[in-house]
Amino acid sequence: MKRRLLAAAALALTVALAGCSGTGETRTRPEGGYPPAKQALAALAGKVLATGPNGEAPATAESVTLTAAEIEQVRAQKATAAIVMHYTGDGWTDAQIAGLHQQFGELGVEVIAVTDAGFEPDRQVSDIETVLARRPDIIVSIPADPVATAGAYRQAAAAGVKLVFMDNVPSGMVAGRDYVSAVSADNVGNGVVAAHLMADSLGGRGEIGVVYHEADFQVTRQRLQGFEETIARDYPDIRIVDRKGVTGPDFAGQAQAAATAMMVKHQDLAGIWGVWDVPTEGIIAAARAIDRSDLVITTEDLGPNVAISLAADEFVTGLGAQRPFDQGVTEAKLAAYALLGKQAPPYVALDALPVTHDNVLDAWREVYRDDPPSEVTESFVGGKR
Repeated sequence: MKRRLLAAAALALTVALAGCSGTGETRTRPEGGYPPAKQALAALAGKVLATGPNGEAPATAESVTLTAAEIEQVRAQKATAAIVMHYTGDGWTDAQIAGLHQQFGELGVEVIAVTDAGFEPDRQVSDIETVLARRPDIIVSIPADPVATAGAYRQAAAAGVKLVFMDNVPSGMVAGRDYVSAVSADNVGNGVVAAHLMADSLGGRGEIGVVYHEADFQVTRQRLQGFEETIARDYPDIRIVDRKGVTGPDFAGQAQAAATAMMVKHQDLAGIWGVWDVPTEGIIAAARAIDRSDLVITTEDLGPNVAISLAADEFVTGLGAQRPFDQGVTEAKLAAYALLGKQAPPYVALDALPVTHDNVLDAWREVYRDDPPSEVTESFVGGKR
């Protein structure tokens, strides 16, 4: 993971830079921030703005609870579970899986498989078929594609498997009938947080670009929606002048090309938003390659490289973070609801966590339920550790 991220950050494109306005000088940001943005962020605390895959109102993770007696009932069942991922190997998926393992361990549920589809729907269909042959009681999964994988998930539901979804759900499936529940971060809220943090860093004015996820994926669409609607509604002096999509699998490389093109085309570009941390690594690489240390970058998700950038107080000035470990814990508890025949909320969301340089180390502990790695702590400059 670390090697892949560092390699992405080290990419450099050969581009014609004639006319580019990047001066390499550090942008002078408003002393103490931009008060309207600060106030808006404070008003968001603890709120969830997103609705579920089928428009469901969100329940909180705190509302998903099990009594000691219920835990013993689950343990007595000696159930098994499979974790079927769209891909693995980054901080977000690692944390979700870690949270699932921890909570399933407490429930006495044996995890019999963890699969990685590499973002390929056909491969995920094959993974589901392979897992079903082992007769799990539970599958926790994030569909790589809501349409292409739907038939395989319906087959699992028909076999009596209890399905809990992360983020995305298969097309045509209904909570409470075909699956137990879906869990996600408040992705609308994460986009809103990143917009306010962008405004805070820019003093409420400037031209910016957007690097979004071009695939049909609800949660990344929600992030884009939250970001763009907030900028348009709350900050009339900030203007989105360029939008480019990335499709993967080389999200960092595509984002680097997109960001470079934006900065060359728009000589006064003051900032760029990235849809999550891996594309944002490409934006950082582009800014570094053409000496745009003045560029303001905000994003979603507290991955290792963006955490290093925040800790070092360069390029990334803020982000809206998910809590993937706690999402995994919640998903395992919801699976237990199904084993108990207990009614589950159809959609559970965890509120967005604003992260800046000042709180990045504490935020890491909250996101991953672990101490930050040495490369993050050693990058931290100024303030308290």
